[in-house]
Amino acid sequence: MKSTTIYKKLPLPEHKRIALVAHDHKKQDLLEWARFNRGTLAQHELYGTGTTGLLLEKELKIPVTKLESGPLGGDQQIGARISEGKIDVLIFFWDPLEPLPHDPDIKALLRVAVVWNIPVACDRTSADFIISSPLLNVPYDRIVEDFQAYRKRTIAV
Repeated sequence: MKSTTIYKKLPLPEHKRIALVAHDHKKQDLLEWARFNRGTLAQHELYGTGTTGLLLEKELKIPVTKLESGPLGGDQQIGARISEGKIDVLIFFWDPLEPLPHDPDIKALLRVAVVWNIPVACDRTSADFIISSPLLNVPYDRIVEDFQAYRKRTIAV
C-alpha cells in the first residue's frame, strides 16, 4: 500500500525568533560568534537557555528571552516553542565530545527542529551560513508535513 505524504507551507516571518543555546564548553565560542554578528541578531527576537541567555544579554546589550537552563528543562522549552511555531531558527553550539546527563533532551530538541523543518546550526560554520543567508531577513515559507492525518489516526486499545 502506497501512502501519499501531504505537505503544507508554514511561514517564517521577516524578523525571526532565534534560539541560542550552548553547552558549557561552547559558551565562549557562541559569545564570540554572537558579538561578531550582533548587528544582525539585534534585528531579530532572541531566546536563550539559562546561563547562555544571561551571558548573551550582558554581552550584546540587547534583550534575550531567558528560559530555564538546559538540564532543568530549557532544551524542552525551546523544543515546545518550535512545535508551537514560536521559534524559527535554532543555533545550538553543542559539544559532541562531552557526555551530558540531559543528552536525551538534546536529541529530542534536535529531532523536533527537524520535524518542523527549521534551520539548525550546531557549530560555528553552520551558524555563519545561516546568519549570512539573504533568507534570514525576508519572509520564507518552510515546507513541513501536514500532520492532520497523524493527529486524527485511530488507535486500537
